[in-house]
Amino acid sequence: MNETKIGFIGGGNMARSLIGGLLADGVAAQRLWVAEPDTERRAGLAAQFGIHITGGNCDLVESVDAVVLAVKPQQLKEVCAEIAPAVRARNPLLISIAAGVRLTTLQHWLGGEPSLVRTMPNTPALVQCGATALYATPQVNNTQRELAEGIMRAVGLTLWLGDEDQMDAVTALSGSGPAYFFLIMEAMQQAGVQLGLSADSARLLTLQTAFGAAKMALESREEASTLRRQVTSPGGTTERAIGILQQGELEALFARALTGARDRSRELAALLGDK
Repeated sequence: MNETKIGFIGGGNMARSLIGGLLADGVAAQRLWVAEPDTERRAGLAAQFGIHITGGNCDLVESVDAVVLAVKPQQLKEVCAEIAPAVRARNPLLISIAAGVRLTTLQHWLGGEPSLVRTMPNTPALVQCGATALYATPQVNNTQRELAEGIMRAVGLTLWLGDEDQMDAVTALSGSGPAYFFLIMEAMQQAGVQLGLSADSARLLTLQTAFGAAKMALESREEASTLRRQVTSPGGTTERAIGILQQGELEALFARALTGARDRSRELAALLGDK
């Protein structure tokens, strides 16, 4: 990635996060480009990062080796139609971070056989703690795969999928996953207040406990089930709480919730593909 030029179409939060991560990884600012139609946002990007800024998507495609499509899914068809001739002329690596847009849909919008990587990052990427799944078309070579992985790894963990259909499960698990944990934190904070803690104390204890549990799980070779049993003493307070949660069929509830999210991901992908 030493000499590769990387461009972003769209200068929103995820693009900013990736740019910040790449700069922190040692990528030179002069190798990064952003195409952003909003004048005020362009000025902010230039001031914050000192990178190349343009208002023209085609100008960017003609200047870089890899293009990150960082616009909303609803805007992607229009962007693809605009850049399609430049893409066919230069064949840069294209990396989509648009949720729910399948590679076959992107290929149809762009025409030809572009080198495409579809990714599903999640919002913790905004603090360089994201989890991103990637899937590539056969046109993507090993060097381009390494490049795509390097770009997304700047904001957290990366994982290649063997089947694009798995992207719907990824969307349900890690794409939507932060909201599940936020809901659990919210519930724990409310319960702590009901038990007599101040709101500030309940919040601080909940957030640090969530962070500590995640850190323990990441740094341990044990499964989550084993870690849970290790902190659940027979006849103790944790066992009582876990028993109540399991009586409420928490595991089955999560299974239904993630299945619903996966099914909705499939529905949205079909709707976007039909447009």
